[in-house]
Amino acid sequence: MKEQRRAALLPILALCAASILWASAFIAFKLAFMAYDTMFVVFGRMLVATLCFLPLYPRFRSQPYRRGDWKPIVLMGLCEPGLYFLFETAAIKNTAASQAGMIVAMLPLMVAVGAHFLLKERVTARTWAGFGVAVAGAAMLSLFSEATEDAPHPVLGNSLEFMAMCCATGYTILLKKLSARYSPMFLTATQALLGCIVFFPLMFLPGQHLPSQFVLVPALSIIYLGAASTLGAYGLYSYGVSKIPACQASAFINLIPVATVIMAWLVLGEAFSLGQYAASALVLGGVLLSQDRRRDKPAQGA
Repeated sequence: MKEQRRAALLPILALCAASILWASAFIAFKLAFMAYDTMFVVFGRMLVATLCFLPLYPRFRSQPYRRGDWKPIVLMGLCEPGLYFLFETAAIKNTAASQAGMIVAMLPLMVAVGAHFLLKERVTARTWAGFGVAVAGAAMLSLFSEATEDAPHPVLGNSLEFMAMCCATGYTILLKKLSARYSPMFLTATQALLGCIVFFPLMFLPGQHLPSQFVLVPALSIIYLGAASTLGAYGLYSYGVSKIPACQASAFINLIPVATVIMAWLVLGEAFSLGQYAASALVLGGVLLSQDRRRDKPAQGA
């Protein structure tokens, strides 16, 4: 009985940890952007993650490969980090953080719909109710949070953020299918390598500048983004998705705005209002409510 409880708890802990690490990425990005351009920061993040995986690459050679799987693997990498990072970076520059946060809260519902049609996962009424509570909490959290910068083109920015969520939905569904045949670490390493390939040429686009000096805190932030927020977070998330239904795993994404507000308060000294406490409680309650263990087991990917 204890082993069963432990087995059921580990994926939940992994998904919670992944959400916290992803939330910390917003703080690290803010510090990194103080000295370096966007594409260099994103490429550096992917490069650090790839280098961290180098000792494991000999083990990946023994990973059984099914013919034709390179297509969904490449598509997964293009969805995230590829297009996802591009859309979200552009979105944050055009819309308010509060509006973008509301759209991020739509991700679990989008994954639930996609997993229902593509993975044949059954979504129960309790799970839908939990999603509703969590989305409401995430929306409230965004409303109570003050934007730190102007939103020059909110319609464009919100549209780009929605496209980022579409990419994240595709990534989660593809990850769920591939995790039936490949280890979470192999998929995360492949994702980091593909990210390097995608973002390397983008550093030389007009308007982007390669670094001319070494700045300690921003440089350490890039290392943290690659080692913790990329290698650690995606590895933990891949493990969690491989153990529970994709639509339930995606509900933990709603923890990201909560953790971000808390970290911004602790690290950057930003105010944390009573309304944000209430919204955070709603998000946490919704995530817990959505974890319906009585549901049928999901169909395995072919």
